[in-house]
Amino acid sequence: MGKPTGFMEYQRELPQDRDPLERVRDWQEFHLHMPEEGLRDQGSRCMDCGVPFCHTGTLISGMASGCPVNNLIPEWNDLVYRGLWREALERLLKTNNFPEFTGRVCPAPCEGSCVLGLNEKPVTIKNIECTIIDKAFDEGWMTPRPPEKRTGKKVAVVGSGPSGLACADQLNRAGHWVTVFERSDRIGGLLMYGIPNMKLDKQKVVQRRVDLMAAEGVRFVTGVEIGKDMPATQLRGEFDAIAMCCGATKGRDLNIEGRQLEGIHMAVRFLHLNTKSVLDSNLADDQYLSAKDKHVIVIGGGDTGTDCVGTSMRHGCKSLTQFEIMARPPDTRQPNNPWPEWPKVYLLDYGQQEAKARFGDDPRQYLINTKKFVGDAQGKVKELHTVQVEWVKGDNGRPFPKEIPGTDKVWPADLVLLAMGFLGPEDAILEQLAVERDERSNAKAQYGRFSTNIEGVFAAGDMRRGQSLVVWAINEGRGAARECDRYLMGQTQLP
Repeated sequence: MGKPTGFMEYQRELPQDRDPLERVRDWQEFHLHMPEEGLRDQGSRCMDCGVPFCHTGTLISGMASGCPVNNLIPEWNDLVYRGLWREALERLLKTNNFPEFTGRVCPAPCEGSCVLGLNEKPVTIKNIECTIIDKAFDEGWMTPRPPEKRTGKKVAVVGSGPSGLACADQLNRAGHWVTVFERSDRIGGLLMYGIPNMKLDKQKVVQRRVDLMAAEGVRFVTGVEIGKDMPATQLRGEFDAIAMCCGATKGRDLNIEGRQLEGIHMAVRFLHLNTKSVLDSNLADDQYLSAKDKHVIVIGGGDTGTDCVGTSMRHGCKSLTQFEIMARPPDTRQPNNPWPEWPKVYLLDYGQQEAKARFGDDPRQYLINTKKFVGDAQGKVKELHTVQVEWVKGDNGRPFPKEIPGTDKVWPADLVLLAMGFLGPEDAILEQLAVERDERSNAKAQYGRFSTNIEGVFAAGDMRRGQSLVVWAINEGRGAARECDRYLMGQTQLP
């Protein structure tokens, strides 16, 4: 703790983002960096508290509290304050394979459990983390470091999202020959095509890391869907172990009247096609779903919904509304949501900031349920019919949304994006390998062991735990690599 009084001397400060009305004109990242002097001040706010909840990584009330990869946050905060950036990088990389990803897209449960947050605003952990790794790349410190020895063992990692990349990175460090299979044309999975470019730059950030891993010996195979283009059973004959990190890609649909109408799309397809077109041609190829001059309605209030909002704003939509079936969160923590739980409070994310700047208000409508879609004579969606709801307890004690009579409303809509979460992994690879599933259809594998009922086959990330955070995916990928290494070698030195 380099400055014992830092948390009393300095207030929480973040670098300014680019102006909302300016940044919607392009697909570049909207976050800016803070000068190094300001970052040192922010690092000095870390209290070196007796029990640093920021890196506990536990689940409280079903939500992450503290960093799931157990980042050594107080240590690198202090090192940044003292100007020891190389040492800060070393501490950061001990626990997190990809801080350039989490430093951009993680909701920062570490900050939600920061002890300073009990009576002040928490330390700017996420911003400091991102700056450490970005400075490391800028200074040329991130160079290929292939393993000194190879074990001769071959491992197939299926899926190149955050869990797959973390698993591959760890297994490669252990000296195994790792091949990552990805069905898309680019490596990165969710990181490449599920998160828009303005939130996570694909070439400068994602591809940069993929290139580094390739230089360290990881083999990447794109355009091959295991279970379709290649039988999953073929992997068992060619590799000593398999790590399934395929994600939970089955989107939750809304099967109500009018669902078949043209102009209603799953959010992930909308985001995937847009990012691919941005990367291929800066949208010149017209191979995407455009929101230009359309009345857009996004159904779903999570991160994917926000990304649909931000993408539609950049297309130049005519209007934008986002439906959320839950109530508006309170402005401050409530008694039933105490520290160090994740704070369930009202926030204006980047997409909503942009919509508010353009249209004058937060685009979210709360406690609203869509009843049906209505189309025109050409079979295209033209409007949505909704009703307001209230949450009441049923006979079983569980809350459910009850419609409020007389609150029906009709909304104009040319483009509807369904962003209501995910239901689980796709079937082909699990069925072909005869992997057991849990009650939610995910691959059945105990957390901490990650081994399935099939010998030598492991599962990690959203495919095992269900839809979750990027940082949890990295946690699981690292854990699966550790247990896979133990299976192959009889012991492991991976963390």
